[in-house]
Amino acid sequence: MIWPISRVSLGTALVMLPRGVSPLPYPMPREPETMTDAADDKPEPLDAQALARLRELDPDGRQGVVQRVLTAFDTSLARMVVQLQAQAEAGDAGVVAGIAHTLKSSSASVGALALSRACADVEQRLRGGQTADLSHDIQRLIALAQRAQRSVAAILQP
Repeated sequence: MIWPISRVSLGTALVMLPRGVSPLPYPMPREPETMTDAADDKPEPLDAQALARLRELDPDGRQGVVQRVLTAFDTSLARMVVQLQAQAEAGDAGVVAGIAHTLKSSSASVGALALSRACADVEQRLRGGQTADLSHDIQRLIALAQRAQRSVAAILQP
């Protein structure tokens, strides 16, 4: 017999998965390996499942949830890019780790998965004291953030 599953039950089951085990039957796409890939002019499409979850919050679209969330994300992302650009000179690894932490979940929630994964990677390394690639990390996050901005703009344009 098949039982419907609630979001709470699903969330609980996913939390109990062993670390490194994916609940997905297919592998997640990897982030770009090089700055050239990350800086590609084409916007990376936002994850369809993440956008579908946002649409579930406002099924008929009357509240404009998707547009409001994407607009808020875009505004926040623009501020974070400016802060990252400032850190290109200042080089404060703690500030960059904090920005990466902030962007990690917000970018995942709107489907900017490459940015989210890069933020998680950068945050983990910087919090672990691995700061040798700080300049590269900053440029990588900026490039991926700008790709996410182009993706959001493409959705928000009428």
